[in-house]
Amino acid sequence: MKKLTIESRSVQTARHSTHYLAAGPADGPLMIFVHGWPELSLSWRHQIPVFAGLGFCVVAPDMRGYGLSTNYRTHAAYAQSEVVKDMIELIDHLGRERAIWVGHDWGCATVWSLARLHADRCTAVVNLCVPGFTLEEGLESVRETIDRTLYPEAEYPFGQWEYMKFYEENFARATSAFDANPYDTAKLLFRKGSPEGTGLPASTAMVRRNGGWFGLLDAAPDLPRDGDVITEDELETYAESLRRNTFFGPDSYYMNHRANAELLAHAATKLTMPVLFLHARYDYVCETMISRLAEPMRARCTDLLERVIDSGHWMAQEKPLEVNAAMVDWLVTRVGSIWSTLPGVR
Repeated sequence: MKKLTIESRSVQTARHSTHYLAAGPADGPLMIFVHGWPELSLSWRHQIPVFAGLGFCVVAPDMRGYGLSTNYRTHAAYAQSEVVKDMIELIDHLGRERAIWVGHDWGCATVWSLARLHADRCTAVVNLCVPGFTLEEGLESVRETIDRTLYPEAEYPFGQWEYMKFYEENFARATSAFDANPYDTAKLLFRKGSPEGTGLPASTAMVRRNGGWFGLLDAAPDLPRDGDVITEDELETYAESLRRNTFFGPDSYYMNHRANAELLAHAATKLTMPVLFLHARYDYVCETMISRLAEPMRARCTDLLERVIDSGHWMAQEKPLEVNAAMVDWLVTRVGSIWSTLPGVR
């Protein structure tokens, strides 16, 4: 059996450069994995070899502001209008008309936006943790879905999304605290989920009240690494990238809510392609078990399959076997025609 190789490549256009990882047969059906904050193409390390080994052409880009892709120093450069253009340039560079798009976190916002603006470029869509027709439309779009029994409006006007408002009000403070020690920041963030947080306010709801992500501290506390999510080598890869690029770009994704809402003001309000959504049972920020956060997606995706993974937010890294199994099952049962295009099957 030929050994699977994962190659580091890039596409450069007049407006942007995207670095990406690629694996699998060049003529296999295309899957593009889109990471979120504050990650890298590395975040899909457990998915790339599996789907490439099945015969898919797998691509995972570093999003703008991350890794080896172009880093910008203005907030507007991180609006979804620009990010979606990056993805269209990527698929054009690959010489393909359509792809199965897979997103997580801010990558979900990009995949949902792309599906609504460019449905003809989507064979199917998978998103982890962040339901559609919500945050890709801006922060105001989710206020009515907040669980007000847990987040009374007088105390938490933006619910678990208070941290997003903090970026808008105190961007320099938020970013400097992360940049003070990217290694400890990443080490604190990449942690598995736990049922212990069920029914309690998410820590992100306290960020504005506490004056920062780490309260009065000017840097992340030094907590033990969670080996169930990330190895030491992987952690250092994240940290090195964040040291080099800083958190300005990653945090600027949160500074474009109004622009993102305007982008989608006249976009499609229904998605008809096959959609898989994976809920994270112990993700208390993107909480979909009790709140109404997933309701807009259910109303507007006509071919939707939902599955629940017993994980926290970093689902693809914490529970890769479960994530991969759910995706394969969905591809077989709901996107079955794709298998006839696999190399060696045609």
